[in-house]
Amino acid sequence: MVKKFIQRGYIFLVLAFLYAPILLLVVYSFNASKEIGTWSTEWNFSLYEMLFSNEKILKAVYNTLILAFVSATIATVLGTVGAIGTFYSKKKVQKLMGGATQIPVISAEIVTALSLAMIFVFLGFYRTWASLIIAHVVICFPFVYLNVLPKLKQLNPNLYEAGLDLGATPTKALFSIILPEILPGVFSGFMLAVTMSLDDYIVTTFTKPTTLDTISTYTYNAYAKGGANTSVPALRALSTIIFVVVISVVIINNVRVNRKANSR
Repeated sequence: MVKKFIQRGYIFLVLAFLYAPILLLVVYSFNASKEIGTWSTEWNFSLYEMLFSNEKILKAVYNTLILAFVSATIATVLGTVGAIGTFYSKKKVQKLMGGATQIPVISAEIVTALSLAMIFVFLGFYRTWASLIIAHVVICFPFVYLNVLPKLKQLNPNLYEAGLDLGATPTKALFSIILPEILPGVFSGFMLAVTMSLDDYIVTTFTKPTTLDTISTYTYNAYAKGGANTSVPALRALSTIIFVVVISVVIINNVRVNRKANSR
């Protein structure tokens, strides 16, 4: 009994440590206070009204979503193709690709940002949409690759050979046999790539056009002068919306996976 109480208490403390600040932010998004730490007697949706009437924030959200989905789509295609190609290659190639794809994950992000900026300057398209998208593909690609590869290792190797024996071409076998089996890994890689792109600040700062803002860069610039920017309170509402959307996607995906597992 005491052991269970300690275990549950420990889990509760961990969850509280992780989610209490976010829940406090959600509560503050309905408070009319202009500063965090100061409560107002007014509780309303004024911050949400401020959010949807602020063109700069909405533009930053639009830029962020376009960037995230475009770069994540490209990274998913490249990561999936790379994982399949590596999986069916020789062991030396597998080891080489495995090490190469892990370098961007474990290396400091500032190193990646600086190296990408130097390459884009050398190639002559620094601080453009092209440089920004390529940079985000670079940081998202390894996470797609690392999500797809385990699904390939779980795949029954006889399925592909059976498809070829039954008359399917290698291309048809790839799209009708391999891809459906690894689709959960591809989807997980895509969602992780979207999350990485949405969350990135350092690489975005070094490669974005000077007149373009994403959510991360706009938020940092808004708080850079001690939070004196008039749009700072509206960012609490934006953060709440992002949190609710992410939680909803996670819950829907878990329900879908559980239903699929129970139906088998």
